[in-house]
Amino acid sequence: MKIKSKENTLDLSKSAKLALPVVFNILDKWQCSQDNQMAILGLSNSFDLNKYRTMPNTVEFPADLLERMSYLLNIHKGLSTLFSNDDTIYNWVNKPNDHPFFAGQSAIDIMKKGRVSDLYDVASRIDSYRDGLS
Repeated sequence: MKIKSKENTLDLSKSAKLALPVVFNILDKWQCSQDNQMAILGLSNSFDLNKYRTMPNTVEFPADLLERMSYLLNIHKGLSTLFSNDDTIYNWVNKPNDHPFFAGQSAIDIMKKGRVSDLYDVASRIDSYRDGLS
């Protein structure tokens, strides 16, 4: 059993504060509305969204938000591995997908449902594409 130390918690918080602007940049390039960003990040109101966006050094990072950020970064990394064109990397999430998992929905349609499991499912699907599985 591994015990969390204060040092590990501080490192994680520092990493999250550095990663959060990257996450917002990705969401902006995905053309996510404010409502979709709140749903994807698991935030309940625009005040919190704006606080995380404008003052990342002053906020706490709940485990749920850290997990969501991780999935979003992994989704972006997977798309960057699959595609070389920035337009494709950033627009893929908005395009309807005929794969049975998506059933005609876009990745954003799945992710904006707001459950962590939805982010996991999209990230897993992209990983399977990257690994040559469908």
